[in-house]
Amino acid sequence: MVERVAVVTGANRGIGLEIVRQLARRGMRVVLTARDAANGEAARARLAAEGLEVAIHALDVRDASQARAAAAWVGSRFGRVDVLVNNAGVLPDPKGTRVATVDPDVLRDAFETNVIGALAVTQACLPLMRENGYGRVVNLSSELAQLVSMGTGTPAYRVSKAGLNALTRTLAAELAGTNIKVNTMSPGWVRSDMGGPSAPRSLEQGADTAVWLATLPDDGPSGGFFKDRSPIAW
Repeated sequence: MVERVAVVTGANRGIGLEIVRQLARRGMRVVLTARDAANGEAARARLAAEGLEVAIHALDVRDASQARAAAAWVGSRFGRVDVLVNNAGVLPDPKGTRVATVDPDVLRDAFETNVIGALAVTQACLPLMRENGYGRVVNLSSELAQLVSMGTGTPAYRVSKAGLNALTRTLAAELAGTNIKVNTMSPGWVRSDMGGPSAPRSLEQGADTAVWLATLPDDGPSGGFFKDRSPIAW
């Protein structure tokens, strides 16, 4: 049986760390990436204390050269990348930000990580997926990106995550007919550093759909937007 190899970005804490934990518990070889190597090592040590062995690699998704280097390192060490979870994300909008007054640099900041960063890491990992004829790309989005219910507030975050959704659909269409599936999901409002302590959902709940999408069977969906393992509107 093939030992699947998963790469999770922005995974030293919060939902990303929980995704790493759940994938490792399922027997995957998981590479935990983080911008800061020390933070990544601290997260690795936490998991080791739970009996879970994962690899770590420093990766700032905003740097395409780092993305290529990380993919090359994983390929050299493990010979494959089967799963990529684009979890790294930012919510840079100051409180009360509105479209009419948002600083364009805030929007650029959101896009650099939430869209371009996810694209760079995906592009770096895709050749290894193609080589082995298998891939699962999971993009962490948000219900705040849903056009059907788009409202006010956090415009940079909303627009960038909507862009990530468009990237998901486009790439899934390009890869139709292959065994590389690309989906996006909303974890909901989760108790994390981003979500805050008042959020109603646990990290386990927030990570569950990402893990489900990361382990889809060959007849599973591609090009979809999901929450709690069910399709939701774009």
